[in-house]
Amino acid sequence: MATQSEHELSLRQMLDEEYLSNPYPLYHQLRATDPVYWDEGQGGCWVLTGYTEVIACLRDQRFSAARMNIDTSWIPEELKERLEPPISALTRQMLFLDPPDHTRLRGLVSRAFTPRMVEKLRPRIQQIVNELLAPAREKGQMEVISEFAYPLPAIVIAEMLGVPSEDRERFTQWTRDFGALLDGGGTGMTFEEVVQSLLGVNEFMEYFRGIIQQQRETPRDNLLQAMQEAEEQGDMLSENELLGNCVLLLAAGHGTTTHLIGNGLLALLRHPEQMQALQADPSLLPLAVMELLRYDSPVQLTSRLLKEDVQIRGKKIEAGQEVLLCLGAANHDPAQFAQPDTLDLRRQENRHLAFGQGIHFCLGAPLARVEAEIAFGAFLKTFPHPRLGVETVEYLPSQVFRGLNTLPVVF
Repeated sequence: MATQSEHELSLRQMLDEEYLSNPYPLYHQLRATDPVYWDEGQGGCWVLTGYTEVIACLRDQRFSAARMNIDTSWIPEELKERLEPPISALTRQMLFLDPPDHTRLRGLVSRAFTPRMVEKLRPRIQQIVNELLAPAREKGQMEVISEFAYPLPAIVIAEMLGVPSEDRERFTQWTRDFGALLDGGGTGMTFEEVVQSLLGVNEFMEYFRGIIQQQRETPRDNLLQAMQEAEEQGDMLSENELLGNCVLLLAAGHGTTTHLIGNGLLALLRHPEQMQALQADPSLLPLAVMELLRYDSPVQLTSRLLKEDVQIRGKKIEAGQEVLLCLGAANHDPAQFAQPDTLDLRRQENRHLAFGQGIHFCLGAPLARVEAEIAFGAFLKTFPHPRLGVETVEYLPSQVFRGLNTLPVVF
């Protein structure tokens, strides 16, 4: 078993005020100290910050994704009926499964989530973007997160699933509840916080039960209907799998894209020469979105559990130990990216890990890229001279997700 070295570096410092606004210096310190770092401050786990190590682990099936293991023995009898269903459903999400279960589930869901469906959505996404930007023309200002970055992907994924987009305000708290569990799987949370998060996920599932029942009575042409009907070799999604992955798709389908749009616009506002280059040449949009994903990734961290002992850079990592894979750090590794802390919208070699890698590569990546391309393109065309409306911005206190609470912009 490794021992903590004399220094006190820890990934937990991401939550300190010094690093919350910019975690990349901390990542560089961790990588320089040891790219395979035993972190006592994080509760006793391995932290990987090098691109080579992170991408190798994402592709290695000895590193298990089955990490949503919430012990149910603590649940009081009077809460079991409401807390056990969401725990059971969470463990059946694609995000937390290994093959063969992951292969089967992803195959069923991906059939209902094809690139062709995403391309068909392009005109509708453009329409939503135009409608969301219109009020700001009159006001001369916009709070980007609540008025643009959040509602755009929320409306899109809600419509894809056949969920009334006017219910999106209800998704906000439920998504936060779900995100709190993803951010620590219950570790570092009080008993009350864990209960509240699970109750929120249970409400989320009950909401979907109602939508599913409506669509059984009146079938519609949408993603949820396709998931209900999806079949592969005689196998269909169980209720737990359907509900759990509906929660995953809706929460992940808008939360991370909100962060992509918010983080991306902030980066452009702070780098006016890059913003002007993009305005002058909109054909840069696909490259620009890839660079904005790398530069300030919406998902900074994921984790795996070891199925068997492995050696990485001479370190023995034992079966059962947790490994934290720092996607944000890998995306700023100078061994992989020239001048990694520089925003370069023309960057050609950009195999970033913002969407992960391997069998768990983000299913919604094509949709997120299309939404971001349309959002950035329309925003910069509509508002040629946007300016940040505050001196400092406030980030969400999270290790896993990187996003802004608000982003005031004036035109």
